[in-house]
Amino acid sequence: MSGSVKILIVDDEPQIRKLLAANLEAAGFTHDSATSGKEAIDLTARDKFNAVILDLGLPDMDGTQVVARIREWSQIPILVLSVRTGVEDKVAALDLGADDYLTKPFHASELLARLRAILRHAPHHDEPPVLQIAGLRLDFASHRISRGENEIHLSATEYSLLKLLAENAGKVVTHRQILQTVWGGAPEADPARLRVFMNYLRKKIELDPSRPAMIRSEPGIGYRLVEKETT
Repeated sequence: MSGSVKILIVDDEPQIRKLLAANLEAAGFTHDSATSGKEAIDLTARDKFNAVILDLGLPDMDGTQVVARIREWSQIPILVLSVRTGVEDKVAALDLGADDYLTKPFHASELLARLRAILRHAPHHDEPPVLQIAGLRLDFASHRISRGENEIHLSATEYSLLKLLAENAGKVVTHRQILQTVWGGAPEADPARLRVFMNYLRKKIELDPSRPAMIRSEPGIGYRLVEKETT
């Protein structure tokens, strides 16, 4: 590992940040730090980090929420470093997308070994947190959708629908895939409900909802978000 590998330290305790920084520098890593969940999410969206060392006890939100938010748009390796020793805490963090979990107090050699391990298995490429598709700007880190200077306010379900279609822009996403991804196969998930929410979404993002040009219906199959708007 070399100084070209950059780690984000997320912890609100100055002593821990100082200790981690010293150990990372000794191992040849560069680093930056955040003291809150919001700052960590913003930094991860703006800057290029190779991994995140994350405490769960942050002042503004639980660290597991930070894991979940980052995982909406990034597969950057996340090593949780926490005083919480309960199995349920570890399971929750790992299920939400953390790559490893180490409890405090810790041995520097073990932390560095675990960090090197998750870096070895990290994907070489990551999707950008912002997508520009069909005239829309989708900022996955801040949950903001806009067209030009105008922000488009979506419900959680509408946002999930648009995000799924945007991640598969140009491809047909089947009704079954959408229902499973957005509603998780819940009892209330049915094609009629999907049509209702798709109409809601079209009214907010289409220039002419009566003649949808962005979200195309594929009868009997699913929906497709076009990559470019037609005129």
